[in-house]
Amino acid sequence: MSGASQVLQGIVRNVERVIVGKRSEIELTVVTLASQGHLLIEDVPGVGKTVLAKALARSMGLLFKRIQFTPDLLPSDVTGVSIYNQGSGEFEYRPGPVVAQVVLADEINRATPKTQAALLEAMEEHQITVDGITHALPRPFIVLATQNPIEYEGTFPLPESQLDRFTLRVHLGYPTRDEEIEILNRQQQVHPLESLEAVTSPEELLDVQRAVREIFVDDLIRRYIVDLAGATRKHPDVYVGASPRASLALCRAAQAWALLHDRDYVTPDDVKALAPSVFSHRMIVQPAARVKDVNGQVIVDDITATLPVPGSRVLA
Repeated sequence: MSGASQVLQGIVRNVERVIVGKRSEIELTVVTLASQGHLLIEDVPGVGKTVLAKALARSMGLLFKRIQFTPDLLPSDVTGVSIYNQGSGEFEYRPGPVVAQVVLADEINRATPKTQAALLEAMEEHQITVDGITHALPRPFIVLATQNPIEYEGTFPLPESQLDRFTLRVHLGYPTRDEEIEILNRQQQVHPLESLEAVTSPEELLDVQRAVREIFVDDLIRRYIVDLAGATRKHPDVYVGASPRASLALCRAAQAWALLHDRDYVTPDDVKALAPSVFSHRMIVQPAARVKDVNGQVIVDDITATLPVPGSRVLA
């Protein structure tokens, strides 16, 4: 097993000490981090979204900051402000909570679209601009945003431009009966998060991120990724399909997925496994299809089931 793969699997095992029965979701979270992306965690309150973000940061010794999104939150509360220093006669920048390595945007859809947009530059370019001055963000940098379903009162749907910047979206879901009993047992005396220690360092993580880019992707795999994205744009139930940014995100995530499973090449199954998490939140479904309970997940599953893999042969 390669060193980079060992690092990723070590993070997964460490987070599993806190999050019970969600190995697949933890792996997707680690894949997002390894591919230098951002993660949207969407589910009802109380299923462990915030705990997952904290456990990930502690497992790698990263600087963690949390932003509680509320309707009265201002963009400057996220990015920071410039304050005039009378002693020096100059403006000094006071960093906001977005200046960290792991940023938890908690209940991001409770803030207004203007405040949500304060994260756009940070997520895409790893920098922020305040009063015309650009400030680089520390690396590695990842935004983990939690979101409650939009059917709940007091929420604002995320703009499409922001959804497109999240590499993956995951749903934690409720635990099973046995898993919930295990959660009660683990937290009887103390929360396991309090004793969680780092299993890697920021420097090792940067090496892993560089190793992800070295994973081999065959031209046929690239063609398959592009064909999947193109199929979402032509689907009759889709108003706006996956963007080229989505294709790039799927390719990079597939490389990280292959590395996590100790391979130096990407397979079509890697792409199929990740396509729903990468594409489904980026698409705008036609109103008539939404009435029939058709969503992005259903559409991507249909496309991956029917679109042939380039280079494959149909058996007679």
